Amino acid sequence: MKEAAWVRRALVVEDQPLMRVLVADALRHAGFEVHPRPSAASALADLDEIDPDVLVTDIDLGARPNGMEMAMIVHARAPHCATVFLTNYPRAGIAPGEGVPVGSVFLDKVSLESVEDLVAAVESALADKPLPPGPTRDDNPDAVLDRLTRTQLDVLRCIALGWSNAEIARRRGSSVRSVEKMVTRTFDALGVNHSPELNPRVAAAQLYVRRFGMPAEIG
Repeated sequence: MKEAAWVRRALVVEDQPLMRVLVADALRHAGFEVHPRPSAASALADLDEIDPDVLVTDIDLGARPNGMEMAMIVHARAPHCATVFLTNYPRAGIAPGEGVPVGSVFLDKVSLESVEDLVAAVESALADKPLPPGPTRDDNPDAVLDRLTRTQLDVLRCIALGWSNAEIARRRGSSVRSVEKMVTRTFDALGVNHSPELNPRVAAAQLYVRRFGMPAEIG
């Protein structure tokens, strides 16, 4: 069965509806799966389910946490996620690692002239992160693991430990529904979720153990 193409996910956080729609539409046309949110609170509530590759956010969101505070929370929970700040504020005085994730890209709303500039900024932020995986080689079946994000790899490690979705949710401090979505997305990325003859949980665990060995339980 032909595997679905890997699609990068963008979390767009902007309190101004028009700007939020414009940014979301631009990224969709650039091939991203886009999840727009009006506030940091709503974005963080859905972070595990979205599992974004890049966060595109305004700094002033009209409420706390602001964009910079949210970006640091996202970085702590999803280190693989790149960050692009859309802002009217100058970057002067902001040093990498001081209140913003290292590698963050700043884009001045006032000087933004085209959709291409926005997409280029997002691609620049992603350049320092793992690239989306290419097609899996038939002679290396374990290569499908390279398509997983760090969050998905952590979920796969939990599956290899034999944990149920409920146990994974308890350990991660997430809802069972959120974990179910992460597990399904992980199975889809591995290509083990489409055969009635295959137990996806067992097949996924075998892939993990074959590549990394039996995981040790932590915590």
